[in-house]
Amino acid sequence: MPDYETLKLIWWGLIIVLMLGFALTGGWDLGVATLLPWVGKTDDERRVAINTVGPTWEGNQTWLITFGGALFAAWPLVYAAAFSVLYVALIFTLFALFLRPVGFDYRSKLADPRWRNGWDWGLFVGGIFPSLVFGVAIGNLFVGLPFRYDDTMRVSYSGSVLDLFNVFGVYCGLLSVAMFTLHGATFLYLRSDGAVAARARAAAVIFGLLTAFLFGLGALLIGGMGGYHLANAGGDLNGIITPLQKTVTRNAAGWFLNFLAQPLLWLVPIGGLFAALGAAFGAAMGWRWAALAGSATAITGIICTGAIALFPFVLPSSIDPASSLTLWDAVSSKKTLGIMLVMVAIFVPLIMVYTSWVYRVMRGTVTIKRIHTDTHSY
Repeated sequence: MPDYETLKLIWWGLIIVLMLGFALTGGWDLGVATLLPWVGKTDDERRVAINTVGPTWEGNQTWLITFGGALFAAWPLVYAAAFSVLYVALIFTLFALFLRPVGFDYRSKLADPRWRNGWDWGLFVGGIFPSLVFGVAIGNLFVGLPFRYDDTMRVSYSGSVLDLFNVFGVYCGLLSVAMFTLHGATFLYLRSDGAVAARARAAAVIFGLLTAFLFGLGALLIGGMGGYHLANAGGDLNGIITPLQKTVTRNAAGWFLNFLAQPLLWLVPIGGLFAALGAAFGAAMGWRWAALAGSATAITGIICTGAIALFPFVLPSSIDPASSLTLWDAVSSKKTLGIMLVMVAIFVPLIMVYTSWVYRVMRGTVTIKRIHTDTHSY
């Protein structure tokens, strides 16, 4: 079994992997739902769009649920503090996500155009609102969340849900919406044909360029922000450290510090930027798989850029830097991390194999003819 310090690093990486798992699979579900009112002008066209993701979207939620469970078990302090500060925003997000299962399952129960149109807009809200809030939440990690620990390690927080929608938080929310909409557009372009594919192709070009622009803009915005530096972890990284033991200082280099210390890391954001442009170019050229690969690479680059910039912080505090949580002091016990690592080694590959099998079974182009002949279509 790896030592405690190594386990802490492994779980930092695994949390990112789980986040990427949802972003790469659930991301196109959110993106297709966001595009639904525009890529489908008729009921049949909207059914085509829905049926590209309908059979698989529930399985993709496994990554989100696993991410939440892993966060609770591996980083309990992060789970407690983050869900306290983000409680209202996450509750609204949960209700928005409720619109997805009922939207998919009940939309075609009645032929009434008003009924179906209402559920189409419900699916749109269930796609765009979580995309926005997920981005706003990540953006506020760079700004810092308003929480602190007292001497007895009791957490308290201040502020309101509206404080989360600051300039940088809203910027990250818009980037998240653009990123997932690009991913949904490239997936829909791959899986559909005719007018739906043509509109998805146009959307992929637009949102590919928009994603690249917004991601590049982030460098300017972060450059004007202050960042944190872990001056002293507060103890042996291979041992138990409490959050209040460390020393945190504000850093003039902001969140660029890790990139300045290791210049090769600049390849990650540069790769994400050019991948978004590549997705737009691939769609413009009619290269469907290349466009989807570009959007997937862009998502990976963007999320990994954020993780690298924050490292080793996982939940900075805006009102008390010393209360900020890092991967060194927010973790569970060594035994817990070790047991969970074994479970992950068993079940994550199973999830990946099962997911791959499902997508293989459900492969193929979704057409209007197919949705009329398939009795299991939405």
